[in-house]
Amino acid sequence: MKNMIAYCGLDCEKCDAYLATINDDQALREKTVKLWAELNNAPILPEHINCEGCRVDGAKTVYCDSLCAIRQCALKKSVATCGDCPELEKCQTVGMIFSNNPDALKNLKR
Repeated sequence: MKNMIAYCGLDCEKCDAYLATINDDQALREKTVKLWAELNNAPILPEHINCEGCRVDGAKTVYCDSLCAIRQCALKKSVATCGDCPELEKCQTVGMIFSNNPDALKNLKR
């Protein structure tokens, strides 16, 4: 499995925060801020939109770094991804990801 698949199975290479970071795209940061602030009802600034991937060393958004329950669980269990967790099929936390993005589960099962 490639490193740019997040613990939850989402493809970091398709994430706007990742794309804005690797391309130093300020317009994409501002577009992402607007959407994420609205979705999360939280103050988010363009400088918060920097991420090099969930499972690699480097910059992460505040959410991905310390607030994502899925990432924190995977780190605590020392699994490469949720695909390596024996509780995957019954996990409600990561299940929310799969219900919104079925490709995430496919990514974990590869």
